[in-house]
Amino acid sequence: MKTRNTILTGCLCALGCETIYGMSYVFTKQATDCASSLALLGWRFIIAAFAMTLCAMVGVIKINLKGKNLKTILLVAIFNPVIYFVGETIGIIHTTASESGAFLACIPVASLLASTILLHEKPTKAQVTGISVTLVGVGITVFAVGISSSLSFVGYLMLVVAVTSYALYCVFVEKATDYTSGEITYVMLLAGAILFGTLAVGEGIMNQGVADLVSLPFRNLDFGVAILYQGLGSSVAGFLLSNMAISRIGVNATSAFIGVSTVVSILAGALLLHESFTLYQGIGAVVIVAGVYIANLRFKKNEGV
Repeated sequence: MKTRNTILTGCLCALGCETIYGMSYVFTKQATDCASSLALLGWRFIIAAFAMTLCAMVGVIKINLKGKNLKTILLVAIFNPVIYFVGETIGIIHTTASESGAFLACIPVASLLASTILLHEKPTKAQVTGISVTLVGVGITVFAVGISSSLSFVGYLMLVVAVTSYALYCVFVEKATDYTSGEITYVMLLAGAILFGTLAVGEGIMNQGVADLVSLPFRNLDFGVAILYQGLGSSVAGFLLSNMAISRIGVNATSAFIGVSTVVSILAGALLLHESFTLYQGIGAVVIVAGVYIANLRFKKNEGV
């Protein structure tokens, strides 16, 4: 039975994680204007893995994988970041913004189904209602920018792969009880650095050259700032908070917070990038927040808290 402090910590971790993810929209928007997605991902995970390794060396975090069964933690890393980011990146490239947003908005529902089937965690009525309301809110904000269609089979397939892999990542994080949040995050970042770093170098060899890839953060301030935020913020802090949230309040409750990143990205875009902010986006944001509140109503009841 979860204590009040455990639940509060888990909720704050989930909220912090999604806030970080939502703010990353601003930096990603600026970085992709001057570099490819692979260059951004490669630099992002290399910086993140380096930062976590440095933290482990100086004792800020403790990493001890000796004698532990690595199967579960490797599955976590394979589903996220490896499969998830491959699916998301290719899916976004081949579809429109509204389509990719609509698909990725289904992650809370997919996570709820995965935890029900694989973890045998029956969701509460509040969780089902709250996640459904959140999904409606995200749908409103996504389609407020205009409905367009790419009819790309490859794009749709890869977005489905991304949604499924993220749901399975959540499940296996909750199953990885032998590992700390730091250990899970470290393996995730190493996997991302190896895969996307290799792909970025390969792309560099075929296109502008590896020297240009290496010097890019130093030549372009927007790209340099973006990879620092993505690496240290979204990857290190974001993954740590996500893994801590799942371990404390479970997959279903954590998934209910995913829509918060949509609200933050809309507000950040309007305030920092001076993008339009419509009435429908405002309504969608309110609905999302309402959905998160409803999904976590059970924590307000006396259930050993």
